[in-house]
Amino acid sequence: MTQIPIQKEVIDRIASENKIANPGKASIREMRKMVQDVEKETGVRFVKMEMGIPGLPAPQVGVNAQIEALKSGVASIYPEIYGTADFKNEAARFVKNFLDIDVTPECCVPTVGSMQAGFASFLTLTRYDAKKTKVLFIDPGFPVQKQQCRVLGIPMKAFDVYEYRGDKLRDKLEEELRDGDVACMIFSSPNNPAWFCFTDHELQIIGEMANKYGVVVMEDSAYFLMDFRKDYSVPGKAPFQPTVAKYTDLYVIMISGSKSFSYAGERIAMMVCSPKLFNMECPDLARYYSQTQLGRALIFGTLYCLSSGTAHSVQYAMAAMLKGANDGTFNFVKDIKEYGEKANIMKKLFTDNGFYIVYDKDMGEDIGDGFYFTFCYPGYQGVDLLNELLRYGISAIVLDITGSLKQGIRACVALVKRDQFPDLKERLEKFHADHPIK
Repeated sequence: MTQIPIQKEVIDRIASENKIANPGKASIREMRKMVQDVEKETGVRFVKMEMGIPGLPAPQVGVNAQIEALKSGVASIYPEIYGTADFKNEAARFVKNFLDIDVTPECCVPTVGSMQAGFASFLTLTRYDAKKTKVLFIDPGFPVQKQQCRVLGIPMKAFDVYEYRGDKLRDKLEEELRDGDVACMIFSSPNNPAWFCFTDHELQIIGEMANKYGVVVMEDSAYFLMDFRKDYSVPGKAPFQPTVAKYTDLYVIMISGSKSFSYAGERIAMMVCSPKLFNMECPDLARYYSQTQLGRALIFGTLYCLSSGTAHSVQYAMAAMLKGANDGTFNFVKDIKEYGEKANIMKKLFTDNGFYIVYDKDMGEDIGDGFYFTFCYPGYQGVDLLNELLRYGISAIVLDITGSLKQGIRACVALVKRDQFPDLKERLEKFHADHPIK
């Protein structure tokens, strides 16, 4: 603590060296690099909460399967772009067992993380109908998804859904969709960054609006089964994780291997298209692709251009983990509950020192404990608060860049080790003492 608070001049200089004009407005990756440079110069070990990197060991069942695949020689062979048979079969079983929806293996495609699934979906879905060119973001959400659309030149619409929960959501979606120019809309549940979860009723509203206006729903399930307030971990038995797929047959579900399966480093996800969407004939796709069937254009057109498939060995790893989950021999939810337990402890450390939780309620009940939580401090805007917290060896990102209309900060619990809790407590106590609440 001898160097805390860190001199503002040190942080400003290192930010400038990283071409960052205002540290509080830095992107996730910019913040990560800048903090690493500050740590190197000052020797202060930061409490890093800016990046959603899993902090648990990769499951041995996946690691073993990947090693065996590499030993068998798959590294020398191009993977089939539509995925290995084991991956596709287990993915279809997984979706049935944990979402209670029926899809064929054909509709389940491996991607290089959900990032690639999102990029490919944005690119393809905004081209299948010449009249529909926009993406609607049901915010707050993952900032990089908007960056993907900017890179692609795709026009966007967005709104912060927090004030439109429940029945209010129907009128808001009607307002956003009535022009008929939206190709797809995207949301996450559990939500990044706010960690609220849509109810079945809200998902039904989204599905009904998608059906009414012919809009594809992209369900970003980066935090699959991580609403720990309910036990969704038993395959084939209720309760199942709520999904918009119950209410529309125009959907793409992106299920990441990074968080729920702690397999982030190998970049693997499954992109699940509804059978109707996968087989839909779209003459307007001929402007860009040799295929006019949407699923084939997505795979043999877009994914082929992006990476020529997903790495061979990691598909075997994911297939093994999915099979274990499907068979009931691998309860992946049991391990990741660690995130909820850490969030509960960390939130109390903040609130004990004058901070408050920004997104504190989920349709009237307390927000769940999970991968993220949000906080602010009386009298501070998000950017100014983050700039000040950096001086106390605490890093995160502001809510502004997530599409939230609220002021505050998003904290990810994953990389904060339990042995850092005493440091976090001491730094928050010092911050509170240095910044008395008026």
